[in-house]
Amino acid sequence: MSKTQLDLMAPIPVRRALRKLGQDIHDARRRRRIPTAVMAERASISRTTLNKIEKGDPGVLLGNYANVLFVLGMAERLGDLADVRTDVVGLQLEEERLPQRIRRPRQNKSGRKPLQSGQKGKA
Repeated sequence: MSKTQLDLMAPIPVRRALRKLGQDIHDARRRRRIPTAVMAERASISRTTLNKIEKGDPGVLLGNYANVLFVLGMAERLGDLADVRTDVVGLQLEEERLPQRIRRPRQNKSGRKPLQSGQKGKA
């Protein structure tokens, strides 16, 4: 698959987000005064791949982005991207599925709770 086909497959918001990420990585590298050759070596990637990352190329493996973020000291933030605590849509959907009311467990005639599957009764 060619680069242009891959670019066209990525939705516009994804392409924008990757371009911003690439620019932010580029700026962070320059603020740290890390040359491209040194950054590429530390991230175990080629200078060409680093250049693609800094341009936000969607064809670059996520692992390569992660390695670059690690070199910059930002890898821990990658783990927070899809954190369930900040997933607004997921939290709203979960809240919609909450039960309307909660019932007490039914008791049998002896006043005991019914046995759960896998439990043994008294002999």
